[in-house]
Amino acid sequence: MAKVASDIMTKRVVCVTPDTSINELTALLAKHKISGAPVVEDLKSKRLVGIVTEADVLAKPAGAKTVGDIMKKRVVTVSPDTPLEEIISILAKRKIKRVPVVSEGKVVGIVSRADVVKAMAGL
Repeated sequence: MAKVASDIMTKRVVCVTPDTSINELTALLAKHKISGAPVVEDLKSKRLVGIVTEADVLAKPAGAKTVGDIMKKRVVTVSPDTPLEEIISILAKRKIKRVPVVSEGKVVGIVSRADVVKAMAGL
């Protein structure tokens, strides 16, 4: 049977909120060895409102203090039943490194390029 997002996604997703400080964000990225995180309305609801990456931190405008100041609000997402081949296409065509897995507006996982490579290797 063909793999789908729910088969390969990371289920314990490190999320941040728009109010998270950039200093706290960089500490979380470093601690968890990740390069980006979904931005959620609040950590309890996990309703997706954006995404933030290392690139956003590096390009932050002067005066930016919180994730809300630097996050991208338009986020490419997939559902838990999105086929692996479609995820590969999205990551390649859009030149992105990760895609949140969303069900009913809530972040339920994330698929990174590393997750895709592991799936392709049969791991």
